[in-house]
Amino acid sequence: MKLRNVLLAASVLALPAAAAMAQPVDGLYIGGGAGFNWLQNQSVKSYSAQGIGGEKAKGAGHFKSSGGPVVVGSVGYGFGNGLRAEGELNYRFTHEKLKGGNGIGGGFDNNTYGLMANVLYDFNGLSKYVVPYVGAGAGLEMVSARSTKVYDTTGAGGFNGSSDNAHFGAQAIAGAAIPTGVPGLAVTAEYRFMTVLGKDKMKGTYTDGADSVKGSVSIDNQYNHSFLVGLRYNFGVHKAAAPAPAPMVPVAAPAPAPARTYLVFFDWDKADLTPRAHQIISEAAQNSTKVQVTQIEVDGHADRSGTPAYNMKLSKRRADAVAADLVRLGVPQNVIYVQAFGDTHPLVPTAAGVREPQNRRVEIILK
Repeated sequence: MKLRNVLLAASVLALPAAAAMAQPVDGLYIGGGAGFNWLQNQSVKSYSAQGIGGEKAKGAGHFKSSGGPVVVGSVGYGFGNGLRAEGELNYRFTHEKLKGGNGIGGGFDNNTYGLMANVLYDFNGLSKYVVPYVGAGAGLEMVSARSTKVYDTTGAGGFNGSSDNAHFGAQAIAGAAIPTGVPGLAVTAEYRFMTVLGKDKMKGTYTDGADSVKGSVSIDNQYNHSFLVGLRYNFGVHKAAAPAPAPMVPVAAPAPAPARTYLVFFDWDKADLTPRAHQIISEAAQNSTKVQVTQIEVDGHADRSGTPAYNMKLSKRRADAVAADLVRLGVPQNVIYVQAFGDTHPLVPTAAGVREPQNRRVEIILK
């Protein structure tokens, strides 16, 4: 896979994510990626054949890689503050050819795979639509060399062998995550520099004509440059956000229920209706149509400033005046019941002869 193809794939995958919003990684996540790996030239450090003895690889050249695929898978945990920790499985393959040797040619298939522990940090908040991150990791890498051939181009002899060697590996990571619009799912694009520290010694057989002896070839450390595109799924944020509470809509307070008792007051020794009295009677007449009414009582009263007999007659005149005004306002006369109480039911108890304004009244009661 060519580098330009990897970058093109990253661009295509990122297109639907343009309208998505980046979120911090919180909780368990899984990830995976694939791409192109380029391995730097590896020098031939030494070679030997049984009975010949070891030789330094002066002028023996180097193995050159044409590049190959890389695959990475990880399981990790995000702490919600940008910090992440993960375990990683990785695999890289490349075919290497021996170049620059003085009359020596050859090559081998290089398989590198291993387990690493990584610590990463996401730079949340820099952009709504992309989250850059960096990281570092260390672990154990197995280098498996197969179909190894080193031969004299003059046809004098050649080496065939293989090796499986475990070495310490370390890597640096730089990448970016782009949300896809699916909660928790992001496209990732990464560059990784991974070094495998340790010489790989390939053991096999050196053949020269009819003679065949044991031999070995030793090569230098690995330095890998990997370009990957992948997907990451965060289980901690895939749940749909709770809907925002509906805005509070003011609810109009219910209109107060119409009153069922109304008080009409009178001047001293009068039965005439004042303007205020007419307003109260009109309100009582209107509300009598808004509630269930079977009878309207009109009760007349007087204070104790006159004689009981006089007060009884005065309270009756007052009640009649109010009843007449109700009829004028459309209240059926047959539902009106008029009573006179004189000074026997004072609103404010007083001594005889006291002029109390609140006792000079008519009560309208809706029943």
